Amino acid sequence: MPKGLKSTSSIVSISASTQETAANTYTQSQISLDLSPLDNEVFVVVAVDLNPQFPDAVAATNTSTQACLSTTSRTTMGFIENDNVLASASTAIRAAGLGPTGGVGFTQTSLETPPAMLEYIGIIATNDFFLSVVGGNNTGVKSVGARVWGYRARADASIYAALVQSEVLSA
Repeated sequence: MPKGLKSTSSIVSISASTQETAANTYTQSQISLDLSPLDNEVFVVVAVDLNPQFPDAVAATNTSTQACLSTTSRTTMGFIENDNVLASASTAIRAAGLGPTGGVGFTQTSLETPPAMLEYIGIIATNDFFLSVVGGNNTGVKSVGARVWGYRARADASIYAALVQSEVLSA
């Protein structure tokens, strides 16, 4: 348990999905945690699993589907090196220059299940998290499914204030 926090629930899983509004268009969904700010309630994330839909196989064209889960709203796709991103994943088909029948598929994900030595992978101090997806050069819309595991906790006042400020400033 992180210092300054007291668990108020057992581990729960939250499932969500989002779909592009049009092919190759960045789309984000807001998922509410219904936390109680009056009780200094936070959500301690222990694992995240992202499953972006496979990209379309288009002859001689590179295609991709990218996804991320972030603690704050984003206007562009986020990656694991961004402070507010808890997980990212991408699938791609590299076919440019390989002719009409060639192509190689690739998958890249951040760590889905953390090693046992980690107590948590992130703390969400505001009421929502955000799930994003965007395709590249696809003929149809793409989606992503996500599952987040974590538990509710109560923070003391100074820790809660620091967590909220840190999260808001990482946007």
